[in-house]
Amino acid sequence: MAADQRPLNEVQFLTVAEVAAVMRVSKMTVYRLVHSGHLPAIRVGRSFRVPEQAVHEYLRESYVGVEAG
Repeated sequence: MAADQRPLNEVQFLTVAEVAAVMRVSKMTVYRLVHSGHLPAIRVGRSFRVPEQAVHEYLRESYVGVEAG
């Protein structure tokens, strides 16, 4: 079952700071990814929450493999 099909009570949400720590980037980079639509998020008051699975999917899709040769 995909992350967007899981019941919301089973989805783990991360703060921008937590996402930045997982990705080892600045919080501003995470904000840019959210605002550009590359990383889905929900707004809670004035802050954002990002589904943990979305972070893993973004990293998996962004992985650049090294070609042999």
